[in-house]
This record gives sequence, structure tokens and C-alpha cells, in this order.
Amino acid sequence: MKQTRLIMGMPVSVEVADAAVPNGIFEQVFAFFTSVDAVFSTYKPESEISRINRGALTLAEASHDMRTIFALAEQTRQETGGYFDIARGGAYDPSGIVKGWAIYQAAQIMRLAGCRNFYVDAGGDIQATGCNRHGQPWRVGIRSPFAINQIVKVLAVSDRGVATSGTSIRGEHIYNPMVAGPLATDAVSLTVIGPNIYEADRFATAAFAMGAAGILFIERLEGFEGYLIDRHGQATFTSGLGRYIDNDRLD
Repeated sequence: MKQTRLIMGMPVSVEVADAAVPNGIFEQVFAFFTSVDAVFSTYKPESEISRINRGALTLAEASHDMRTIFALAEQTRQETGGYFDIARGGAYDPSGIVKGWAIYQAAQIMRLAGCRNFYVDAGGDIQATGCNRHGQPWRVGIRSPFAINQIVKVLAVSDRGVATSGTSIRGEHIYNPMVAGPLATDAVSLTVIGPNIYEADRFATAAFAMGAAGILFIERLEGFEGYLIDRHGQATFTSGLGRYIDNDRLD
């Protein structure tokens, strides 16, 4: 059973492949995403992050989730040598870590409800758990950054997170905290497979900010694989990516 709704300005899809689907699980998951949007959206003037940015709310006064995200963002900043930073221009934008965290938390809600085989997809970032309805790993397509309907690789993943950072859909929204001005890079898309979507998402964002060197950063991370596409259409990928490629499903 699968449902999709537009939340946080993007399609959020949930599919459960178990024989029995817990009552109300879809409503519970979508309600969670709606609550995350209400707290973290930089476009909503009354969200907690907007109130923090205009000085109407301190971090100490904010919710536990907000304080958690700030702590996780600082941890990621340190682990990436400063290439991940939610502070910019005197304001905070935690979107580079919130989406992956929210997907992971939604997956935890589903696990606690008894779901064993499912995926959660928010804007193309996915937590795949267990198997699909055919008893096989979930298939996740890597889209071409030049033709949104074209799939360049198909991944077969189970109990993994898959996140993509790039400029093809949202434009120039990722920046290099080390350098003033727009991000200067030949990279246009970087897909990362990690042990879960939270880990994959935060490191995909940081690695993309590193430019071409980002794929080398992912190569050095234990338990992670990556697939980078540059503006010339050239792909560079990590040494262990092959074990996730579904060769039977390639065009």
C-alpha cells in the first residue's frame, strides 16, 4: 500500500509492503512531516526557526527537536571540516539536515508500529527498509540532472538510506562555507548511499559543497558509497558502489 502527499513543499511518499498495514500509520507519518514543516520551515514566519532568525526565540527556549537539530548540525560541521554549516548571513537554515532526520524519524515511527518492509521518500531522498512486495531489495533510481525523467542508474537497497544533493531541481541552494559567493563546482549531482537516510543526507550535502573532491570524501567514509555527475555528464563513483547497482534494471 502506498500514499503520497505534498508536504514541506515536496512530494512525500510512503509505501508498506507488509501483508498487514498498521491502522492509521499513513496519517501518523504524514502528520509528523507536517509538524516538522511547522517547526523548521524558513518560509513560515511563525515557525521556530523563523522566530529564532528574527530574535523572537532563543535556542534555549526552543523545542527539544530544534535543539537536537542544532546539536546534530554542529556535530556534522565538525565531522566535515566545516563544509556543513547551517549558519549563513546572520541566519540559520537547517534544511540540509532536517529532511534526512525527518525521514529517519518517520521510519522509526513505522518500525515501532510494526512495519518491517517499507520505504519513506521525501523529495527523492529515501529510507528503504526490508524488501519490496516481491521480496527483493527496493529499487531506487538515480535521475539524470539534465533530464529529470531519465534514470541513469538503478540501485537495489535494503536497510539503507539514499540521498541526492545537487542543483538540477532547487537551483543554487548549496554553498561552500569556506568561500564567499556562489558555489563554484563542476559537480551537478551527488547521490550517497548510507547506513540510514539521516547519515546519507547530511554527508551528501557536505560532500557536494566540496565540489569534485566530495566523492573522495565519501570514498573515505566507512559504510558509504557515492555517485557524482559533473556538468559534462561524466560520472565518478566510489569503489564499492557496484554492489548496489541493479544491472537487470538499467536502460
